[in-house]
Amino acid sequence: MPAPDPDDLLRPREVAEIFGVRTTTVARWAREGRLTPVLTPGGHRRYRRAGILPLLAAGEPSQEEERLARDAARLYGQGWTIRQVAQRFDRSYGVMRRILATQVPLRNRGGATRDVHPQPSEVHGG
Repeated sequence: MPAPDPDDLLRPREVAEIFGVRTTTVARWAREGRLTPVLTPGGHRRYRRAGILPLLAAGEPSQEEERLARDAARLYGQGWTIRQVAQRFDRSYGVMRRILATQVPLRNRGGATRDVHPQPSEVHGG
């Protein structure tokens, strides 16, 4: 099979599949300038394969991102809410929730820690 052409135009859905994210995330990345869309004559967004390759190569979190995640987890551990932590680091609630979920068990609204991987008896009521 031949190598993909770096000038291939990809649909947002295809870019989302490559990164394992939702298409709304691809749209946000475009608004933030992380991806540059090419508009078709019909007004649809497409992304050059060559434009997403640098993002794929940068898949490992930077030291700054790792420090942010540790600092956010520390504040959350001190009782801050996800919203407060997100505001402190100028991130959206959803982004901060995902960051924190990789670092610490998340509390439910009552303050108790939520078991991310429930036991089979809890799922099936047995």
